Amino acid sequence: MYSILLVEDDKDIVEIITDYFDGKEYKFSVAERGNTALEMIYENTYDLLILDIMLPEINGFDICKEVRKNRDTPIIFITALGSQEDILRGYSNGCDDYIVKPFSLPVFHSKIDALIKRSKGLVTGEILSVGDISLNTNKVKVFCNNEEITLTHKEYEILKLLLENKGRVVTREKLINTIWGYDNTKDERVLDSHIKNLRKALGKYGKQIKTVIRRGYTIGE
Repeated sequence: MYSILLVEDDKDIVEIITDYFDGKEYKFSVAERGNTALEMIYENTYDLLILDIMLPEINGFDICKEVRKNRDTPIIFITALGSQEDILRGYSNGCDDYIVKPFSLPVFHSKIDALIKRSKGLVTGEILSVGDISLNTNKVKVFCNNEEITLTHKEYEILKLLLENKGRVVTREKLINTIWGYDNTKDERVLDSHIKNLRKALGKYGKQIKTVIRRGYTIGE
């Protein structure tokens, strides 16, 4: 049974989500206010945080930013704020996924399931590597010169896709379709932001990710 904190002040949405997941492998706790959410996060351990953004007292962006100071708990935003700027802000604050309302509950379920299982290292996998960068898909860990590197979920997925195609160009369209699950080239700035953050997280090894102008990205030694 996985423990999930749902931070949402709309009682109808809370009821829809908790009713849908009733009887499934998740235990939901609910907070309707930002301060309450932070208190619950400090006092308990959750396998996943689901945050609305427009909340009383403390908004979801600030909750995410605060949590990321000392915890790597997976975080999903569910919000009516769907502008490119809001999405970029969400990922820059450390969220793992950003879902705009209204959304499909079965797709939402799949995203939750995949995110929790990856964070727990429950996905059978292998070691992908190039140069001094290696990625363990089973333990969901990344190492540079044998030193573990902390990445967000999306940064990890981007690096994994590049390593799976090392030596080949991965187009921007393929990255967006594979990582975000839809075809929308308007969100290329979101991808660019993640690539920038990924390179920064990899430090001097980030230069192994090369930009191929007008096409996409590749990774090599």
